[in-house]
Amino acid sequence: MIKNKLKEIWAQGRPTINGWLSIGNSFTAEIMAAQGYDSVTVDVQHGALDYSMLLPMLQAVRASGVVPMARVPWLEPGIIMKALDAGAYGIICPMVNTARQAAEFVSYVRYPPIGQRSFGPTRANFSAGANYAAEANGEILGFAMVETAEAMANLDAIAATPGLDGIYVGPADLTFSLHQGRLAPAFDREEPEMIEALQKIVAACRKSGKIAALHCGTPDYARRAIEWGFDMTTVAGDSRLLAAAAGASVARFRELTGKTAAAPSVAKSVY
Repeated sequence: MIKNKLKEIWAQGRPTINGWLSIGNSFTAEIMAAQGYDSVTVDVQHGALDYSMLLPMLQAVRASGVVPMARVPWLEPGIIMKALDAGAYGIICPMVNTARQAAEFVSYVRYPPIGQRSFGPTRANFSAGANYAAEANGEILGFAMVETAEAMANLDAIAATPGLDGIYVGPADLTFSLHQGRLAPAFDREEPEMIEALQKIVAACRKSGKIAALHCGTPDYARRAIEWGFDMTTVAGDSRLLAAAAGASVARFRELTGKTAAAPSVAKSVY
């Protein structure tokens, strides 16, 4: 089986950068995968796509040699196993709030005797190389998302879950939950209590030997996160990067030509 490059990089003590795909299109996935990321994640939860786009997007990133991952919509065995059968080398599962849920998630990601994943790697048999059945448990990554006050209360127990590879922080939902909606959801939090929460997650991961991952909006914030001890950071994503580049291009044109226009009315996504 083709080895998981993320595990090799982390074993060397180096952080990784993850790309994020929310646009359901194999060409945009191919473009993103060619930009030098260590991994790319297809967002099946909030992305504008479903399983019918997930599989061709995973196919599109294969040529670039990056590690393909998927964020599933929920803690549900069917889509988790189906995403793995499609060739994902890692699963990010949202809203894992207890150690019991974390253990349930692990069971869906691992084949027996560790878990209860059903065998039928239709595409993975070809995309992941030979001996998939025997080696998948050791190569596939399982990330539980900590993004609620309940999850923070159970943080140490979640991090200690056997078979779980790491914790992935969703800062928008975590801020929403910890502050009961008083603060707007967004990345790159500067509130002291949020930075304290992020550092607490890193400490819990270190204590249990787990990977700590954070969704960021900018490379500058990702650098700070690495300094705090995060092992993987996601820096923006296809939709945000497209909007930022297009907006900058139009703004520069207006500046050079002396023309002005009304600001776009479409709100920027926080995902």
